[in-house]
Amino acid sequence: MASDKLAALVLLLALLGCVAHTCQASYGYPYPSSAPVKSTPPAAPALSYAYYYKTCKGAEKIVRDVVQAEIKRNRGIGAGLIRLFFHDCFVQGCDASVLLDKTQANEQTEKFGLPNIGSLRGFEVIDKIKTKLEAKCKGVVSCADIVAYAGRDATYFLSNKKVYFEMPAGRYDGRISSANETLFNLPPPFADVTLLEAMFAAKGLSLDEMVTLSGAHTVGISHCSSFGDRLPRNASDPKAMNSRYAKSVTMKCKSGSSTVDQDIYTPNTLDNRYYKNVLNHEVLFTSDAALESSKTKYLVKQNLKPYLWEAKFKKAMRKMGGIGVKTSANGEIRKNCRLIN
Repeated sequence: MASDKLAALVLLLALLGCVAHTCQASYGYPYPSSAPVKSTPPAAPALSYAYYYKTCKGAEKIVRDVVQAEIKRNRGIGAGLIRLFFHDCFVQGCDASVLLDKTQANEQTEKFGLPNIGSLRGFEVIDKIKTKLEAKCKGVVSCADIVAYAGRDATYFLSNKKVYFEMPAGRYDGRISSANETLFNLPPPFADVTLLEAMFAAKGLSLDEMVTLSGAHTVGISHCSSFGDRLPRNASDPKAMNSRYAKSVTMKCKSGSSTVDQDIYTPNTLDNRYYKNVLNHEVLFTSDAALESSKTKYLVKQNLKPYLWEAKFKKAMRKMGGIGVKTSANGEIRKNCRLIN
């Protein structure tokens, strides 16, 4: 009953957000009028550290070596792997459902949901890791654990080895993936703090953890269409981009580029610069600017303290990795991360 009420609240807030900020500008069409999917319960059964020590010793090193090589080639792929982990866990739980390709039986998997289509990357990296692990330990390491490990390792290398943490494993791969579930589970770029808090709470994550995980926007790129509601700059909006930043972003988008760095100062380094950008009105999304609200501004300032955000980010990533974990009773170990067995 409580989860149904929360889901209804999220739907109401999302629809109100569409009225205020125009969903069409951000996603191409408004939210559907059907009821949202129920929240994934934030359970984490049977997860443990060094999970593959006996069944596939060296599995984590294989993941780390591939991620390191890919990031050396293109640091942007690291941001993609962190985002892939987030987008996987928020829909159907951390079960690699985001990796599934469409088939005749299911032509609209999560990959083709509006927040995901054309914006997620890192699938080939996961494929490469899976191939190596299957050669070493056939049918042992789940795709869901690979996504979690890859998100952890991308964090480590993008932070220049400053943010390292152990990631428990034991997840099974899900068999369900639906594009229709993405809109109601993934926070939109036009969300305000109320909506963000509700959507993260639906996954068992606190307001503080929401602000902490938002710091991942210090790396990666964004499509210009995702912050179209912020341009041209509205000088009367207290959370609008500052004039210099708005001019720079506008020129970049009009120059023919379809993307902009999310952090213009340290675009390839995972650090706490994001929070200074929030306070300086140098962030792209309405959902980023919303963190300057009275309800969260103290958390933004808190995360400017040396080493504090990094410590909180480790814990929040680990906790996010426990959302809606599947077991052998309702999951499988996929042979191919793109297809159910």
